[in-house]
Amino acid sequence: MSYEPLSNEDRGRHHIDAFLEMLSAERGAARNTLDAYQRDLKDFAAFLGTRSKAIEEAQTMDVREYLESLSAQGLSASTAARRLSAIRQFHGFLYTDGVRTDDPCGAIEGPRRARPLPKTLSVEEVDGLLAAARLAEDGRSQEEAVRAYKRARLVCLMEVLYATGLRVSELVGLPLSAAKGDGRFLTISGKGGRERLVPLSEAARLAIDEYLPLRVVRLGDTVSPWLFPSRGRQGHLTRHRFAQLLKELSIAAHLDPARVSPHTLRHAFASHLLANGADLRAVQQMLGHADISTTQIYTHVLDGRLKALVQEHHPLAKKETVS
Repeated sequence: MSYEPLSNEDRGRHHIDAFLEMLSAERGAARNTLDAYQRDLKDFAAFLGTRSKAIEEAQTMDVREYLESLSAQGLSASTAARRLSAIRQFHGFLYTDGVRTDDPCGAIEGPRRARPLPKTLSVEEVDGLLAAARLAEDGRSQEEAVRAYKRARLVCLMEVLYATGLRVSELVGLPLSAAKGDGRFLTISGKGGRERLVPLSEAARLAIDEYLPLRVVRLGDTVSPWLFPSRGRQGHLTRHRFAQLLKELSIAAHLDPARVSPHTLRHAFASHLLANGADLRAVQQMLGHADISTTQIYTHVLDGRLKALVQEHHPLAKKETVS
């Protein structure tokens, strides 16, 4: 029985699928990560298709000209760097698998990109958000029991987020079991399936203790494995819904909603710890960063704040500005 040879497009799709399967099985890549890699590689494959080449046949010049085409389209350096990373890892996979005997990305440097400083909030601004959460009212809820439950849930979400610096996906996806172990810590399953222990503040522990009985009253006999259950498809509160709640809370706290997001509170957690003398390695571990260079960005936030403080309050700095 004879078979038709695979077209360039089919061969490319086969290799991309194999690469994504490896990322999922061996590295525990999340669905969002796999989707992003797939989009980036399909775009590169389409570029090569205009040259009648399959993606596994790419040469160094092809990769360079692809990056130039991204720049010509006005795409940012960070987008180009992300796509180059996907292409580099893909061809490293082909080389390891014996599909290729060379790596076309070996001599290519990534686009230079300025790393923006993370947006954060002051301690006073976070205190304002927490205070607003304790006073929050849900105008759509008629029953006091429902309002009390939603208020306690919001306070719990906010206190746990600020106490731990969790990613929003980690926060809303906390299992109920996370709140029933050692009350001093949460066990978090983060990116790549890596587990870490994160200490809880006294305020966060109290918020959990106040929320859990109301959760039982609200759910009745319904059994849910999630700490923050929802009737949606995922079974727990979504990232999008929590972001909405946070925007509403920022308005109540008289803050610009554009400045407030779940990730802003993660940044605040790290910045405030470092400002109070926390060890950089300890903060890295609590945030779940694989590379300490990712955590070091928060030291630049502190440097910027110190410079602004000197410029604003130091008498010599003021004299220099006047002259």
